[in-house]
Amino acid sequence: MNPLLRRQISKHLGADALEDENLQEFIKAVNGSYETHQDQFNMQQRAMKISSDELFEANERLREEAEGQKEILDSIHLAIAALNLKEYEDRQTGELDVKNLAVYIKDQSEDLKIAVTKQEELFKSLEKKNQSLSDYAHIVSHDLKSPLRSINSLVNWIIEDNFEGLNEEGKQHFNLILNNLEKMDALIDGILHYSTIDEADIVQYQVDTHQLILEIEELLYIPDHIQLHISKDLPKIKADKFRVQQLFQNLIQNAIKSIDKEKGSIEISVESTALEWRFSVTDNGRGISQKHHKKIFRIFEKIENDQASTGIGLSIAKKVVDYYNGSISLDSKLGEGTTFYINLPK
Repeated sequence: MNPLLRRQISKHLGADALEDENLQEFIKAVNGSYETHQDQFNMQQRAMKISSDELFEANERLREEAEGQKEILDSIHLAIAALNLKEYEDRQTGELDVKNLAVYIKDQSEDLKIAVTKQEELFKSLEKKNQSLSDYAHIVSHDLKSPLRSINSLVNWIIEDNFEGLNEEGKQHFNLILNNLEKMDALIDGILHYSTIDEADIVQYQVDTHQLILEIEELLYIPDHIQLHISKDLPKIKADKFRVQQLFQNLIQNAIKSIDKEKGSIEISVESTALEWRFSVTDNGRGISQKHHKKIFRIFEKIENDQASTGIGLSIAKKVVDYYNGSISLDSKLGEGTTFYINLPK
Protein backbone atom coordinates (compact mmCIF):
# COMPACT_ATOMS: atom_id res chain seq x y z
CA MET A 1 0.00 0.00 0.00
CA ASN A 2 2.81 2.44 0.87
CA PRO A 3 4.45 2.61 -2.67
CA LEU A 4 1.07 3.15 -4.38
CA LEU A 5 0.17 6.01 -2.02
CA ARG A 6 3.56 7.70 -2.49
CA ARG A 7 3.21 7.47 -6.27
CA GLN A 8 -0.20 9.13 -6.24
CA ILE A 9 1.06 11.96 -3.95
CA SER A 10 4.10 12.59 -6.18
CA LYS A 11 1.89 12.63 -9.25
CA HIS A 12 -0.68 15.13 -7.93
CA LEU A 13 1.29 17.16 -5.33
CA GLY A 14 4.83 16.89 -6.62
CA ALA A 15 7.82 14.95 -5.40
CA ASP A 16 8.69 17.61 -2.82
CA ALA A 17 5.42 17.03 -1.01
CA LEU A 18 6.69 13.65 0.22
CA GLU A 19 9.28 15.53 2.33
CA ASP A 20 6.59 17.29 4.35
CA GLU A 21 6.56 15.99 7.96
CA ASN A 22 2.80 16.27 8.33
CA LEU A 23 2.23 14.31 5.16
CA GLN A 24 4.67 11.65 6.28
CA GLU A 25 2.69 11.27 9.55
CA PHE A 26 -0.44 10.94 7.45
CA ILE A 27 1.10 8.19 5.30
CA LYS A 28 2.33 6.41 8.42
CA ALA A 29 -1.19 6.52 9.97
CA VAL A 30 -2.72 5.16 6.74
CA ASN A 31 -0.20 2.28 6.66
CA GLY A 32 -0.91 1.52 10.32
CA SER A 33 -4.65 1.34 9.72
CA TYR A 34 -4.17 -1.14 6.87
CA GLU A 35 -1.87 -3.36 8.96
CA THR A 36 -4.43 -3.39 11.83
CA HIS A 37 -7.16 -4.28 9.37
CA GLN A 38 -5.06 -7.18 7.98
CA ASP A 39 -4.42 -8.49 11.48
CA GLN A 40 -8.09 -8.34 12.25
CA PHE A 41 -8.88 -10.09 8.99
CA ASN A 42 -6.38 -12.87 9.78
CA MET A 43 -7.85 -13.26 13.25
CA GLN A 44 -11.33 -13.50 11.79
CA GLN A 45 -10.13 -16.16 9.36
CA ARG A 46 -8.63 -18.19 12.21
CA ALA A 47 -11.80 -17.79 14.28
CA MET A 48 -13.95 -18.87 11.35
CA LYS A 49 -11.77 -21.91 10.75
CA ILE A 50 -12.01 -22.92 14.42
CA SER A 51 -15.76 -22.40 14.40
CA SER A 52 -16.07 -24.34 11.18
CA ASP A 53 -14.14 -27.32 12.63
CA GLU A 54 -16.22 -27.26 15.80
CA LEU A 55 -19.40 -27.03 13.74
CA PHE A 56 -18.29 -30.00 11.60
CA GLU A 57 -17.56 -32.12 14.68
CA ALA A 58 -20.86 -31.12 16.24
CA ASN A 59 -22.68 -32.05 13.04
CA GLU A 60 -20.92 -35.41 12.98
CA ARG A 61 -21.98 -36.13 16.57
CA LEU A 62 -25.50 -35.00 15.77
CA ARG A 63 -25.60 -37.26 12.71
CA GLU A 64 -24.41 -40.26 14.76
CA GLU A 65 -26.96 -39.54 17.46
CA ALA A 66 -29.67 -39.19 14.83
CA GLU A 67 -28.74 -42.56 13.31
CA GLY A 68 -28.81 -44.14 16.77
CA GLN A 69 -32.21 -42.62 17.45
CA LYS A 70 -33.41 -43.90 14.07
CA GLU A 71 -32.30 -47.44 14.92
CA ILE A 72 -34.14 -47.22 18.24
CA LEU A 73 -37.28 -45.94 16.51
CA ASP A 74 -37.02 -48.68 13.87
CA SER A 75 -36.73 -51.28 16.63
CA ILE A 76 -39.76 -49.82 18.39
CA HIS A 77 -41.73 -49.87 15.14
CA LEU A 78 -40.75 -53.50 14.55
CA ALA A 79 -41.76 -54.40 18.09
CA ILE A 80 -45.07 -52.61 17.65
CA ALA A 81 -45.64 -54.35 14.31
CA ALA A 82 -44.81 -57.72 15.86
CA LEU A 83 -47.21 -57.08 18.74
CA ASN A 84 -49.88 -56.03 16.23
CA LEU A 85 -51.13 -53.30 18.57
CA LYS A 86 -54.08 -52.19 16.43
CA GLU A 87 -56.30 -51.76 19.49
CA TYR A 88 -54.04 -48.94 20.76
CA GLU A 89 -54.39 -46.83 17.60
CA ASP A 90 -56.51 -43.68 17.64
CA ARG A 91 -59.43 -44.32 15.30
CA GLN A 92 -59.37 -40.77 13.93
CA THR A 93 -55.63 -40.19 13.46
CA GLY A 94 -54.48 -43.81 13.10
CA GLU A 95 -51.63 -43.12 15.54
CA LEU A 96 -50.78 -45.15 18.58
CA ASP A 97 -52.19 -44.16 21.94
CA VAL A 98 -48.85 -43.82 23.75
CA LYS A 99 -50.36 -43.75 27.23
CA ASN A 100 -52.32 -47.00 26.81
CA LEU A 101 -49.40 -48.59 25.00
CA ALA A 102 -47.05 -47.76 27.88
CA VAL A 103 -49.46 -49.34 30.35
CA TYR A 104 -49.77 -52.41 28.14
CA ILE A 105 -45.99 -52.83 27.80
CA LYS A 106 -45.57 -52.41 31.57
CA ASP A 107 -48.18 -55.14 32.20
CA GLN A 108 -46.50 -57.39 29.63
CA SER A 109 -43.07 -56.93 31.23
CA GLU A 110 -44.49 -57.83 34.64
CA ASP A 111 -46.16 -60.94 33.20
CA LEU A 112 -42.89 -61.87 31.52
CA LYS A 113 -41.01 -61.48 34.79
CA ILE A 114 -43.51 -63.78 36.51
CA ALA A 115 -43.19 -66.32 33.67
CA VAL A 116 -39.39 -66.28 33.91
CA THR A 117 -39.58 -66.86 37.66
CA LYS A 118 -41.96 -69.79 37.16
CA GLN A 119 -39.66 -71.19 34.48
CA GLU A 120 -36.68 -71.06 36.83
CA GLU A 121 -38.71 -72.84 39.50
CA LEU A 122 -39.74 -75.47 36.94
CA PHE A 123 -36.13 -76.05 35.92
CA LYS A 124 -35.13 -76.52 39.55
CA SER A 125 -38.03 -78.92 40.08
CA LEU A 126 -37.10 -80.92 36.96
CA GLU A 127 -33.48 -81.05 38.07
CA LYS A 128 -34.53 -82.51 41.43
CA LYS A 129 -36.86 -85.02 39.74
CA ASN A 130 -34.14 -86.09 37.31
CA GLN A 131 -31.73 -86.60 40.19
CA SER A 132 -34.38 -88.63 42.05
CA LEU A 133 -35.00 -90.77 38.96
CA SER A 134 -31.27 -91.34 38.54
CA ASP A 135 -30.90 -92.33 42.18
CA TYR A 136 -33.94 -94.60 41.85
CA ALA A 137 -32.46 -96.29 38.77
CA HIS A 138 -29.22 -97.03 40.64
CA ILE A 139 -31.11 -98.41 43.64
CA VAL A 140 -33.39 -100.58 41.51
CA SER A 141 -30.42 -101.83 39.52
CA HIS A 142 -28.59 -102.88 42.67
CA ASP A 143 -31.65 -104.39 44.40
CA LEU A 144 -32.82 -106.36 41.36
CA LYS A 145 -29.46 -107.67 40.23
CA SER A 146 -28.73 -109.31 43.58
CA PRO A 147 -31.69 -111.78 43.54
CA LEU A 148 -31.14 -112.41 39.82
CA ARG A 149 -27.60 -113.58 40.52
CA SER A 150 -28.91 -115.84 43.28
CA ILE A 151 -31.58 -117.35 41.02
CA ASN A 152 -29.03 -117.87 38.25
CA SER A 153 -26.66 -119.67 40.64
CA LEU A 154 -29.44 -121.87 42.04
CA VAL A 155 -30.68 -122.87 38.60
CA ASN A 156 -27.16 -123.80 37.47
CA TRP A 157 -26.62 -125.88 40.64
CA ILE A 158 -29.90 -127.74 40.05
CA ILE A 159 -28.92 -128.44 36.43
CA GLU A 160 -25.47 -129.71 37.45
CA ASP A 161 -26.80 -131.94 40.28
CA ASN A 162 -29.67 -133.38 38.24
CA PHE A 163 -28.43 -133.21 34.68
CA GLU A 164 -28.50 -137.00 34.09
CA GLY A 165 -32.06 -137.30 35.42
CA LEU A 166 -33.51 -134.45 33.34
CA ASN A 167 -35.36 -135.23 30.17
CA GLU A 168 -35.17 -132.99 27.10
CA GLU A 169 -38.26 -131.02 28.08
CA GLY A 170 -36.85 -130.33 31.55
CA LYS A 171 -33.55 -129.15 30.07
CA GLN A 172 -35.42 -126.83 27.71
CA HIS A 173 -37.37 -125.39 30.62
CA PHE A 174 -34.19 -124.69 32.59
CA ASN A 175 -32.56 -123.12 29.52
CA LEU A 176 -35.64 -120.93 29.16
CA ILE A 177 -35.25 -119.80 32.77
CA LEU A 178 -31.57 -118.95 32.22
CA ASN A 179 -32.36 -117.05 29.00
CA ASN A 180 -35.01 -114.99 30.77
CA LEU A 181 -32.60 -114.26 33.63
CA GLU A 182 -30.03 -113.06 31.12
CA LYS A 183 -32.66 -110.92 29.41
CA MET A 184 -33.74 -109.41 32.75
CA ASP A 185 -30.11 -108.63 33.60
CA ALA A 186 -29.66 -106.88 30.23
CA LEU A 187 -32.90 -104.96 30.78
CA ILE A 188 -31.73 -103.66 34.17
CA ASP A 189 -28.37 -102.61 32.70
CA GLY A 190 -30.19 -100.85 29.86
CA ILE A 191 -32.43 -98.87 32.23
CA LEU A 192 -29.39 -97.81 34.27
CA HIS A 193 -27.43 -96.72 31.21
CA TYR A 194 -30.42 -94.89 29.74
CA SER A 195 -30.99 -92.95 32.95
CA THR A 196 -27.37 -91.78 33.25
CA ILE A 197 -26.64 -90.61 29.69
CA ASP A 198 -27.58 -86.96 30.19
CA GLU A 199 -26.39 -86.54 33.75
CA ALA A 200 -23.88 -83.79 34.62
CA ASP A 201 -21.49 -83.18 31.75
CA ILE A 202 -18.31 -85.23 31.75
CA VAL A 203 -15.03 -83.72 30.56
CA GLN A 204 -14.75 -84.23 26.80
CA TYR A 205 -11.56 -85.22 25.04
CA GLN A 206 -10.37 -86.74 21.76
CA VAL A 207 -11.85 -90.21 21.26
CA ASP A 208 -10.40 -92.44 18.52
CA THR A 209 -13.57 -94.05 17.14
CA HIS A 210 -11.61 -96.62 15.11
CA GLN A 211 -9.76 -97.88 18.18
CA LEU A 212 -12.95 -97.73 20.25
CA ILE A 213 -14.85 -99.99 17.84
CA LEU A 214 -11.93 -102.44 17.82
CA GLU A 215 -12.30 -102.59 21.61
CA ILE A 216 -16.07 -103.11 21.27
CA GLU A 217 -15.37 -105.96 18.84
CA GLU A 218 -13.26 -107.67 21.52
CA LEU A 219 -15.94 -107.06 24.15
CA LEU A 220 -18.97 -108.39 22.25
CA TYR A 221 -19.75 -111.96 21.25
CA ILE A 222 -19.82 -111.95 17.46
CA PRO A 223 -20.74 -115.31 15.87
CA ASP A 224 -18.22 -116.80 13.46
CA HIS A 225 -20.53 -116.41 10.47
CA ILE A 226 -20.67 -112.60 10.93
CA GLN A 227 -17.83 -110.40 9.69
CA LEU A 228 -17.31 -106.89 11.12
CA HIS A 229 -15.74 -104.47 8.62
CA ILE A 230 -14.37 -101.29 10.20
CA SER A 231 -13.27 -98.39 8.01
CA LYS A 232 -9.77 -97.11 8.69
CA ASP A 233 -11.02 -93.57 8.07
CA LEU A 234 -13.00 -93.42 11.32
CA PRO A 235 -12.00 -90.12 12.96
CA LYS A 236 -11.05 -88.84 16.36
CA ILE A 237 -13.94 -86.85 17.81
CA LYS A 238 -14.27 -84.63 20.86
CA ALA A 239 -16.62 -86.50 23.19
CA ASP A 240 -16.88 -88.76 26.22
CA LYS A 241 -15.61 -92.27 25.50
CA PHE A 242 -18.24 -94.04 27.61
CA ARG A 243 -21.15 -92.35 25.79
CA VAL A 244 -19.68 -93.01 22.34
CA GLN A 245 -19.08 -96.64 23.32
CA GLN A 246 -22.74 -96.96 24.34
CA LEU A 247 -23.79 -95.53 20.98
CA PHE A 248 -21.79 -97.89 18.74
CA GLN A 249 -22.04 -100.93 21.01
CA ASN A 250 -25.84 -100.82 20.94
CA LEU A 251 -25.93 -100.31 17.17
CA ILE A 252 -23.53 -103.23 16.59
CA GLN A 253 -25.47 -105.47 18.99
CA ASN A 254 -28.68 -104.57 17.18
CA ALA A 255 -27.05 -105.45 13.84
CA ILE A 256 -25.80 -108.82 15.17
CA LYS A 257 -29.28 -109.76 16.40
CA SER A 258 -30.88 -108.80 13.09
CA ILE A 259 -28.69 -111.00 10.87
CA ASP A 260 -30.47 -114.12 9.70
CA LYS A 261 -28.17 -115.02 6.80
CA GLU A 262 -25.60 -117.82 6.63
CA LYS A 263 -22.95 -115.18 5.98
CA GLY A 264 -23.48 -112.01 7.94
CA SER A 265 -21.81 -108.66 7.37
CA ILE A 266 -21.64 -105.47 9.44
CA GLU A 267 -19.86 -102.45 7.98
CA ILE A 268 -18.98 -99.27 9.88
CA SER A 269 -17.86 -96.25 7.86
CA VAL A 270 -17.92 -92.46 7.91
CA GLU A 271 -18.29 -89.44 5.65
CA SER A 272 -16.98 -85.99 6.52
CA THR A 273 -18.62 -82.65 5.78
CA ALA A 274 -17.63 -79.14 6.81
CA LEU A 275 -19.85 -79.22 9.90
CA GLU A 276 -20.35 -82.84 10.92
CA TRP A 277 -19.31 -86.49 10.87
CA ARG A 278 -21.82 -88.85 9.21
CA PHE A 279 -21.25 -92.36 10.55
CA SER A 280 -23.07 -95.37 9.11
CA VAL A 281 -23.61 -98.88 10.51
CA THR A 282 -24.81 -101.26 7.78
CA ASP A 283 -25.90 -104.89 8.14
CA ASN A 284 -27.34 -107.50 5.78
CA GLY A 285 -29.96 -108.66 8.28
CA ARG A 286 -33.70 -109.12 7.98
CA GLY A 287 -34.42 -105.39 7.70
CA ILE A 288 -36.96 -103.16 9.45
CA SER A 289 -40.39 -102.31 8.12
CA GLN A 290 -41.05 -98.64 7.38
CA LYS A 291 -43.85 -98.53 9.98
CA HIS A 292 -41.32 -99.28 12.74
CA HIS A 293 -38.68 -96.66 11.79
CA LYS A 294 -39.77 -94.14 14.45
CA LYS A 295 -41.08 -96.65 16.96
CA ILE A 296 -37.77 -98.47 17.47
CA PHE A 297 -36.08 -95.38 18.98
CA ARG A 298 -38.60 -95.16 21.83
CA ILE A 299 -37.70 -96.87 25.09
CA PHE A 300 -39.17 -100.39 25.59
CA GLU A 301 -40.48 -100.40 22.01
CA LYS A 302 -39.41 -103.28 19.81
CA ILE A 303 -40.40 -105.13 16.66
CA GLU A 304 -43.06 -107.77 17.24
CA ASN A 305 -40.97 -110.76 16.12
CA ASP A 306 -37.84 -109.67 18.04
CA GLN A 307 -38.34 -111.49 21.34
CA ALA A 308 -34.63 -111.32 22.25
CA SER A 309 -34.60 -107.52 22.31
CA THR A 310 -35.05 -105.51 25.52
CA GLY A 311 -36.37 -102.48 23.62
CA ILE A 312 -33.71 -100.20 25.13
CA GLY A 313 -30.61 -100.46 22.91
CA LEU A 314 -31.69 -98.11 20.11
CA SER A 315 -33.31 -95.69 22.56
CA ILE A 316 -29.92 -95.45 24.31
CA ALA A 317 -28.24 -94.79 20.95
CA LYS A 318 -30.72 -92.02 20.16
CA LYS A 319 -30.33 -90.45 23.60
CA VAL A 320 -26.52 -90.33 23.17
CA VAL A 321 -26.91 -88.71 19.73
CA ASP A 322 -29.41 -86.18 21.13
CA TYR A 323 -26.97 -85.40 23.95
CA TYR A 324 -24.43 -84.26 21.34
CA ASN A 325 -27.06 -82.31 19.33
CA GLY A 326 -26.81 -84.81 16.50
CA SER A 327 -29.37 -86.91 14.63
CA ILE A 328 -29.96 -90.59 13.88
CA SER A 329 -31.95 -92.12 11.02
CA LEU A 330 -32.13 -95.35 9.08
CA ASP A 331 -32.62 -96.77 5.62
CA SER A 332 -33.85 -100.36 5.44
CA LYS A 333 -35.31 -102.96 3.10
CA LEU A 334 -37.01 -106.08 4.39
CA GLY A 335 -34.93 -109.16 3.72
CA GLU A 336 -31.89 -107.14 2.57
CA GLY A 337 -30.60 -105.22 5.57
CA THR A 338 -30.45 -101.89 7.39
CA THR A 339 -28.18 -98.86 7.54
CA PHE A 340 -28.23 -96.53 10.54
CA TYR A 341 -26.90 -93.01 9.93
CA ILE A 342 -25.47 -91.02 12.85
CA ASN A 343 -24.74 -87.33 12.30
CA LEU A 344 -22.53 -85.76 14.98
CA PRO A 345 -21.52 -82.07 14.84
CA LYS A 346 -17.79 -81.43 14.61
